[in-house]
Amino acid sequence: MYGVSGTGAVVGEEWGARAARSRALAVLRVRGRALGLAVLPAAVAVVLYAGGATGHFTGAGWDTARWVVTVLAILVLLAATAVALVVARARPAATPTVELSETAAPDLYRLVRDLADRLDVPAPSAIALTPDCDSWLEDRTHRTHRSLRTAPDGDDAPVLVIGSPFLWWMRVAELRAVLAPVVAGTGPAAHPDIAAARRFVRGLDAAVAVPETPGLDPFRRLGAHGVGRVARVLLRACRGHAGEMERGVAAAGSERAQTVDYGVRIVAQEQVGLAYAGWDRLLTRVALPAWRMGRWPAKLDAGVVSALTELSRRDRLADGFSSRLGERPACDLLEEPGAVDEATSLLAARLFHGGPAEAGPDWSPVEWSQYPEEVVDRKWRTDAARLHEVLDRLGVADSTAGSPSASGGPTLTRVMAHLSTTPPALSTDTPDPEGRRASQDPQDPQDPHDSEEVSEEAVEGTVEETSGEAPAPAEFSDSHGDGLDDVLDDEPHANPAADALAAALSALLAREEAAREARAAEAAKTARTAAPAPGGTSPHVAVSGPDGPLPLFPLQPPRTGRDLLADHVTAMVCCAAVDTAEAIPGLDWLDGPALLVGGERTVDLGPRVLALVEDGDPEPLRAWLARTGVRPEKPVRLV
Repeated sequence: MYGVSGTGAVVGEEWGARAARSRALAVLRVRGRALGLAVLPAAVAVVLYAGGATGHFTGAGWDTARWVVTVLAILVLLAATAVALVVARARPAATPTVELSETAAPDLYRLVRDLADRLDVPAPSAIALTPDCDSWLEDRTHRTHRSLRTAPDGDDAPVLVIGSPFLWWMRVAELRAVLAPVVAGTGPAAHPDIAAARRFVRGLDAAVAVPETPGLDPFRRLGAHGVGRVARVLLRACRGHAGEMERGVAAAGSERAQTVDYGVRIVAQEQVGLAYAGWDRLLTRVALPAWRMGRWPAKLDAGVVSALTELSRRDRLADGFSSRLGERPACDLLEEPGAVDEATSLLAARLFHGGPAEAGPDWSPVEWSQYPEEVVDRKWRTDAARLHEVLDRLGVADSTAGSPSASGGPTLTRVMAHLSTTPPALSTDTPDPEGRRASQDPQDPQDPHDSEEVSEEAVEGTVEETSGEAPAPAEFSDSHGDGLDDVLDDEPHANPAADALAAALSALLAREEAAREARAAEAAKTARTAAPAPGGTSPHVAVSGPDGPLPLFPLQPPRTGRDLLADHVTAMVCCAAVDTAEAIPGLDWLDGPALLVGGERTVDLGPRVLALVEDGDPEPLRAWLARTGVRPEKPVRLV
C-alpha cells in the first residue's frame, strides 16, 4: 500500500532506515559489552590500588588481592588486544568477481550514477560482475581488498556487484529497474553506525576462519583457535541484530526505489527468475560436460540468451519473452562485451568446476559453433574408449570375433552381449584375478576406489572356484558386499555383469579424477610462484578471488556406478550412430549434448539404455538400432 503514494513510500523508507540504525546500535552494544568485560579486571585493580594509596585497603590480604587482580587484568588485556588485532586484521571473504573499470563500461557507469542521482543516494565506488543471477552491494574498504578495487583511493562507497547473465538477457530499462533497489542501499550503508556494525560483523566472521589458515605453527594455531572461539561467541550474540539490520537496509532501499521505474521493475523481476532457470540449465547441462573434457565455453553469457530463447519456444509460460530481444540489450553498455563474457566464463569454470585460472594446453576455450565436434563428439568417444578399456581389463571377449563382418575393433555388439549375459557366462569369460592384478602397472598410485575393484575381483574369483554356483546371500554380504556398496545402489540388481562393469568404471574414473586434481594443484602452485603475465583478456578487466579451495560451488552431484555405466553405454550407442547411420552430434541449449538423427534430436534413447543396464534386456535397444539404421557389429572410432 505504501508503494502507491509518495507519502507512504517515505514512511516505509524512514521505518526501514530507523530499524536498521536501531539494530546497528544493538550490534555496537555487543561490541561495547565485550570491551567493558575486557577492561573490568583492570578497573578493579585500579580501585584496589587507589584504596591502598588512601589507606582504606591495607593489610596482607588486600596486597594479595591487588597482585592477583593485577595479573588477571594484564592477562585479560593481552587476550583482548590479541582478539582485537585479529578481528581488525583478518581478511574478510571477498566474492570472486570480474572487475570493470570505467573505461571498460562507461555507459554502464553512467547509468548507475544517473540512477543514484534519481534516488538521491551516493553512487557505488565501482562495478564488478559475477557469474550468478543476483546483484548486491559489497564493502571492499578493507586494506587487503584495496588492490582489487578499480575506484580511486578514498572512496569508501560499496562496490556494485551485478550478475553477468542479467547484462546479456535483460534490456537496458529492465536492468535499470532491477538495479534500482540495490543502488538505493548505498544510502543506509553510508550511515556511520551501520557501517561500523557491518565492519565489526565482517571482522568477526573473518576471525572465525583464521584457525583454518595454512602455514600456522602449532603455537599460533592454538592461539587462533582461542580467538576463533571468542569471535564465534560474539557472532552468536549479534547474529539476530545483524540480520534484522540488513532487512531494514533492504526495506529502506526497496521503498526508495519504488519511485524509479516501478512498473518496469515488476516485469523485470519475472526476467530474473527466468534468467536463473536458464543459467542453471546452461551450467549443469551444457557447460559441465565441456569442463570435464578440459574445455571451457568462452561465451557462457551469450549462450544463456540462446538457452532462454529455446525455453520460451518450448514453454508456453515463457511465451513472448523472446519478443523483447529486439530492444537494446544491457551488454551494449560494455565497450568489449566479448572480452568481459570470456572473463566471466572462465571465472564460472573456476567457481563451479575448479578449473585453472588461465587457459593452457589442457584447459582451452571453445566456441559454441565448435561445441558439437570438439566437446560432444569427443566426450562420446572418450567415454566409449574408457568403456572398452574396462572391458579389456575384465577380459571380456568380442562376441563378433567369429562373424564374417567383424573387423576386430571396438563394437557396440560387444557391450550389449556382455551386459545381457548371465552370471555363469560372465565367470567363464573372466580371467584369473591374480593374473589381471599382476598385469597392471605397478606404478599406479593406490586409489580409494581400488578396494571396490578388489572386492569385485574377489567375487568373480569365488564364482570361478565354485564352478558357477553362486554363494549364499549371507556369505556374499559378509565377505564381499562392503566394497561394492560404496559404488552400487542399495536396491537389488538383476544384472551382475552391469555391477562388475560399473564398479570397474567407477574405480577408473576415480583414478583419472585424482590425476586431474594433482595436475590442477601443480598448475596452481606454479601460477602462485610465477610472476603475473603482462596483458590479459582485456586491459580493462581484472578478476578477483576466489578465497578458499576450488571449486567453491561444485555442480556435479555424486553419481552411482549404474549412472556412470548408463552414460558410457549411451556414448557408445551415439558413436555407433555417428559412424554407421550418418547421425551427427549436436547441442541442445537446455539439455546439453544431443544426438541428431535425420536432423531431429533423439529423445527415446535413455529408457532403452537403462533397460539394458538395469535389467540386462537388449531388445528395446536392439529395436531402436534397427529402426535408425545403426549397425552395432561395426567398429567405432575412439579417441
